[in-house]
Amino acid sequence: MGKVSKLKLAVLVSGGGSNLQAIIDACNASDYPAEIVLVFSNQLDAGGLERGRKAGIRTEAISHKGYPGGREAYDTAVSALIEESGADLVVLAGYLRLVSESFVTRWKDKLINIHPSLLPSFKGLHVHQAALDAGVKFAGCTVHYVVPEVDSGPIIAQAVVPVLPGDDAGTLAQRILKQEHRIYPQVIRWIAESRVSVDAKGIVTVADANPAEFAEINPAIEPA
Repeated sequence: MGKVSKLKLAVLVSGGGSNLQAIIDACNASDYPAEIVLVFSNQLDAGGLERGRKAGIRTEAISHKGYPGGREAYDTAVSALIEESGADLVVLAGYLRLVSESFVTRWKDKLINIHPSLLPSFKGLHVHQAALDAGVKFAGCTVHYVVPEVDSGPIIAQAVVPVLPGDDAGTLAQRILKQEHRIYPQVIRWIAESRVSVDAKGIVTVADANPAEFAEINPAIEPA
């Protein structure tokens, strides 16, 4: 039997890359159906680049600051790198830069993001404090396809955490981050297994889903 082809990932980061590390760890399992072929950052000193290097993955960085031609030209250069790497799916993992509409169009249905709130609530930045200010009792994270409107694409999966008395933005962020590390590799697996589809209304269905898989990404709610 021939070797099964794995889904090739380009992971884009701007910071330390803890979600990248979760994906790297998942890819190290022999039965995981995806592999990272490129780690890219818009920050030349991003910690995620070092994580990629340590894992033996190709890493590239281009600073967006003062890039000739502005956002469109920058994203064209990033797209060229992704295309050259042979990536099938672009994974935004703490990529703290809005991508252009042309970039979204180029990678339509092949571009996903993870956001630290239960979308459609609390889009944009500073979401942990926004959740606390709103007095919600539950928060969480969302993996979604990217569309031109910020944090508005079809939702693939979500994980929930409680908001505890005495929480500040930092403690809530850490509780959510633990679930980000669980949910992102699982969603990538579903996509690699060709199980994710989106209908005309933007509703995502995961084929052959079973309760155990969803329990993995949305476990029994615990304080920590």
